[in-house]
Amino acid sequence: MAEVLSIVLGGGKGTRLYPLTQARAKPAVPFGGKFRLVDIPISNCINANFRQIYILTQFNSASLHLHLAQTYVFDSFSKGFVEILAAEQTFEHSGWYEGTADAVRKNFVHFRTQNPSYYLILSGDQLYRMHLKDFLKKHAESGAAITIACTMVSREDAGALGILQVNKNNQIVEFLEKPGPSKDISEFKAPAELKKEPDRGDEYLASMGIYVFNADAMESSLANEYTDFGKEIIPRAIKNLKVNAYVFDGYWEDIGTIRSFYEANLDLTSLKPQFDVYDEDMPIYTHMRNLPPSKMNFSNMNQSLAAEGCILTNASISNSIVGVRTIIESGASLNGVICMGADYYEPESQKQKNAEARQPNIGIGRGAIIKGAIIDKNASIGEGCRIGIDNIARTDGNYGLYYIIDGIIVIPKNAVFYPGTVI
Repeated sequence: MAEVLSIVLGGGKGTRLYPLTQARAKPAVPFGGKFRLVDIPISNCINANFRQIYILTQFNSASLHLHLAQTYVFDSFSKGFVEILAAEQTFEHSGWYEGTADAVRKNFVHFRTQNPSYYLILSGDQLYRMHLKDFLKKHAESGAAITIACTMVSREDAGALGILQVNKNNQIVEFLEKPGPSKDISEFKAPAELKKEPDRGDEYLASMGIYVFNADAMESSLANEYTDFGKEIIPRAIKNLKVNAYVFDGYWEDIGTIRSFYEANLDLTSLKPQFDVYDEDMPIYTHMRNLPPSKMNFSNMNQSLAAEGCILTNASISNSIVGVRTIIESGASLNGVICMGADYYEPESQKQKNAEARQPNIGIGRGAIIKGAIIDKNASIGEGCRIGIDNIARTDGNYGLYYIIDGIIVIPKNAVFYPGTVI
């Protein structure tokens, strides 16, 4: 499938996921205990044997670079690659990427050398599994210049998405970008035959931000100064080209906010998660860390996930995710917590220095009780800390050591909470 060039849009500053994006690009945010968000679109591509993949980004890309370099190394015979194209100054362009379409346009010099027949545009912050081969096959068979992957949504969700109107041949005739909650969009209701579950109340087709372009259509669509696919390029293309809809009926979640990130992670711990990480036919690839198996010392875990390399001692963990290399000491309790783990194990010499400075080690200290929180990597939570337990008003804001966003406590990377801290 060398004729398909896959382009993953890394997004902007990721302000709605801050502080998780304080020191990393949005696609590099850890997910599910051991993955990164960017692993989702890349894995979808690899599972379809689309192995020529570019990642476009411009903010905080160092950790993303490192993750991709350590993870996606193809053999020299496949001609496959996963490469980052960060915003760069050239004689033709001197500024940042100004939008999704502008990012693609400014990299045509790199894309054209691959001589693709099709461009596959993907988002770097969505959770889904799609048979991309089928997506491309339906696109080629339809004779369309562009095909947009879309999913059925309710009127409540439609307000923040791009809504499509299609005819009986699945050709898109109208596109409405983010109509808001009050505008009358009843004329955009999808044909009844597209509804897989009539009782769910999903009546509108929403763009997933996933597109396949014929190469010539991509060139012609970007031969202008427009900067965004959803707001400008797609509506204009619908008037001038044949643009079809590909209806995706599986699970799809746009990880755009702290609340959606929190809920999508914790759904992985449910008895029947909507996104199944145990699907052997469509695995999610990530960095192979060669860590030891996790060790549970007299601990109680209920509907929770523990990644590799953890040591849990006499702990009570419920409805939580325990990320790689997490150390949880005796008597600690986690409920509704996403703990991203650590990048390294502290050596004994460092632990001795911590003890002398009365500073907690990386991990969750003895007797700490935590509820309804996201704990970023390398955080040190001291003995006896109480986080999210006591009846303290959860007003959104920046509280110095921590943030409250959408009612969820977010503890930034490398944070230190001294013993007995209560928030």
